[in-house]
Amino acid sequence: MWLFALLVALPLIEIGLLVTLGGAIGLWLTLAWVIGTGFAGVALIRAQGMRGMVDLRRETELIRNPLSPLVHGALKVLAGMLLILPGVLTDALGLLLLIPPLRDLLIAGLAARIKVSSATAGVPRRQAQAEVIEAEYTVIAPEDREKPPPSRWTRH
Repeated sequence: MWLFALLVALPLIEIGLLVTLGGAIGLWLTLAWVIGTGFAGVALIRAQGMRGMVDLRRETELIRNPLSPLVHGALKVLAGMLLILPGVLTDALGLLLLIPPLRDLLIAGLAARIKVSSATAGVPRRQAQAEVIEAEYTVIAPEDREKPPPSRWTRH
């Protein structure tokens, strides 16, 4: 229910803030702000694609946790999407997500609420280990294999 209320309230809040901003700085500066932040959001998303891969590779080469650059990159892409949306509130939220200490606080808050569980949770230790299956096999060399009969679709 709260999601529906948010979807109804967000456009109304954005329109009110755009009218207020337009009254304070003028129509053309307001339009320039909305269009400029849209272009900035697109540029941010485009730049983040390759930058995220470089950060991920660097972290794995240094044998560090690669989750941090992934989450930071995802939050930067979210910031870019918020900047693309026309409105003052979404632009403010997008700009706030671009500040690294605020991203760190958001990640820490989300990490505290996430519970990680494994597929072997609750299974006794000896059952969770892999079982060894013993078998006998014979290696067939390629020249020892029987050739399949020719297809009726081709001439042989």
